[in-house]
Amino acid sequence: MKFDELEKVMRGYETAHDDYVPVSKYMIARIDGRGFTRLTKETCAFEAPFDIRFRDLMVETCKHLMNCGFKVIYAYNQSDEISLLFDLNINAFGRKLRKYNSLLAGEASAKFSLMLGQVAAFDCRICQLPTQNLVVDYFRWRNEDANRNALNAHCYWQLRKEGKSQNETTSFIEGKSLAEKEALLQSRDINFKALPLWQKRGTGLYMLEEEKIGFNPKENREVVGTRKVLKTDYELPQGDAYSEFLWQLLKNDADTQGQ
Repeated sequence: MKFDELEKVMRGYETAHDDYVPVSKYMIARIDGRGFTRLTKETCAFEAPFDIRFRDLMVETCKHLMNCGFKVIYAYNQSDEISLLFDLNINAFGRKLRKYNSLLAGEASAKFSLMLGQVAAFDCRICQLPTQNLVVDYFRWRNEDANRNALNAHCYWQLRKEGKSQNETTSFIEGKSLAEKEALLQSRDINFKALPLWQKRGTGLYMLEEEKIGFNPKENREVVGTRKVLKTDYELPQGDAYSEFLWQLLKNDADTQGQ
């Protein structure tokens, strides 16, 4: 078989199962660390249950993903997971799922590994959502999950520090209500509600417009303009306030598209 014929056949097999996201749907990439429990608690020995050094590595990975060729309007991080909300009209790589999954997993893995100084890997999957309501619901879900995970993590590691085994700790916590878990911490003089918000709600990254003072040499005077800056928000709201925050992000993106 000649090369041109062989290439045509092989390309057909390579792209036979390519899927594309319809232009009417929002895309959210969910990027998760692979084997990060062992990486963070054994290999690198980050502080448990939360380590600001690990948080900052994840935030820098988010920033990288927002600047590697995809138009991202919101990045959300909690623990070892990242969620990226793309602009509704993004057309990078023809909205081909294979490209998004492979490139985003690769970019996250490469950036995090370089900063950490050893190999770390992420996987990626794309969530396709047909409405803005579902976009808001998605991030509400991840925000609430962060709160539950933080409460469980603080309870787990507090009990482990007291000498309980992994199985004893898991059995002790399993089945307890949120209020009971908070009471467990309170009995150890740990006020869960007073802990840093980034531990309980995650971290958000998004663009904001801010005033910029410049100088007009022709008119010999200061002028006030605006510029977009990337904000890292360690104090995200919760509940309905978080929904309103998300709706505003979506509105700002729609307004930008209309300009």
